[in-house]
Amino acid sequence: MFGPVLPGLLRYAELLAGPAILAGCIGPHEAGRLWERHLLNCAVAVSVVPPAGQAADVGSGAGLPGLVWALMRPDAELTLVEPLHRRVDFLQEAVAVLQLDNVTVVRARAEELHGSHQFDLVAARAVAPLKRLIPACLPLVRRTGSLVALKGATALHEIDEARPQLRRVRATSVVVTTYGEGIVSPPTTAVIVRTERGTERGKV
Repeated sequence: MFGPVLPGLLRYAELLAGPAILAGCIGPHEAGRLWERHLLNCAVAVSVVPPAGQAADVGSGAGLPGLVWALMRPDAELTLVEPLHRRVDFLQEAVAVLQLDNVTVVRARAEELHGSHQFDLVAARAVAPLKRLIPACLPLVRRTGSLVALKGATALHEIDEARPQLRRVRATSVVVTTYGEGIVSPPTTAVIVRTERGTERGKV
């Protein structure tokens, strides 16, 4: 599945099992299930990253999914957005160790980048409910781009709760997609939101 990027992912797994736990990026009990719960969970959804696109990983934490996608897609530019200082330190260390020249680390909350940054794709994994992600992240999405929220079993419930926010931003498409059937259990669930801001209200 990984081909030539496997050595980089193995090195990243070592960082997750050590410095990432010390920095509070992931819990100490996650060390024994890094591949299935975290690395594979992110890797199977890499196809959401547009070719040669610019993507942001909001609330990046340990760099999931941003660093996995950066390793697998060297043609794309990844921006890791994280507000906590010690997590930013870990991300910068990981970028240096993995020698990733397609990654930028920004210490900020998503809302602090409104009006100054936009991306083809904005991703968030285990950050906040969809109703909070929409106002925080959609202003960072270019008109033709998308918000991708990596979720679990709560995806449909979160969409129902977020319908007022989806109508407010004139969402034109809200799709629940799974990735990695037969590779990772459970498969990765993604809620993909697209919106044509400034057009007529879309159907949700």
